[in-house]
Amino acid sequence: MSSMFSNYQDKFIYTIILLIVLFIIRTIIVITVKKTGEKSGTTEARATLIGRYVTVVFVLIAILIEAFILGAETRDITLVFSSVFAVIGVALFAIWSILSNITSGVIMFFSFPYKVGDKIKIHDKDYPLEAIIEDIRAFQIHLREDNGDLVTYPNNLILQKAVTLLQKDALDDSSIL
Repeated sequence: MSSMFSNYQDKFIYTIILLIVLFIIRTIIVITVKKTGEKSGTTEARATLIGRYVTVVFVLIAILIEAFILGAETRDITLVFSSVFAVIGVALFAIWSILSNITSGVIMFFSFPYKVGDKIKIHDKDYPLEAIIEDIRAFQIHLREDNGDLVTYPNNLILQKAVTLLQKDALDDSSIL
C-alpha cells in the first residue's frame, strides 16, 4: 500500500491542490453572486441557481485538469472532448430553446431592471400583457394579471420584447390567489 502511495504521491498532491484551489475560487464566485443578488433585490433562489451553474462549470474544469494530472495525452483528451462536444452539439441544437431560456435567466439575474413585485407591461403585438412579476425562474418568469390569471412567460422572449415598468413594488399579499 505504501509503495502505491509513493508511486502516485505527486499526482495525489496535485489533485488535492486542484480541488482546494477550485473550491476556493468557486466559493468566492458564489459569495459574489449572492451579494450581487442581494444588492439588486433578487431572490435567494435565483442566486442559488446561478451558484449551481458555477459548480457544474468548475466540476467540468476539474475533470479536464485531473485528466492531465493523471497523465492523459493531449491528443487523447482532444479526441474524447471532440466526440463529446459533437454529441452535445447535436443534442443542444435539438433543445436550443431550453438553453436560450436558461441563458436568458442568467442574463436576467445580473442585468434585468425589474424585480419580483414590480408591475410591468410587455409590448407584444399579438398578446400585450400587463402583470405583476411573481417569480423569476430558470426557464420562465411568472406574471400575475389583474384578473388573477398566472402567465408563465419564457425568459428569452422577455429579453426580446419592449417592457415598461408601470409600478415599482406593486405586489401585495391580497393580489396573490
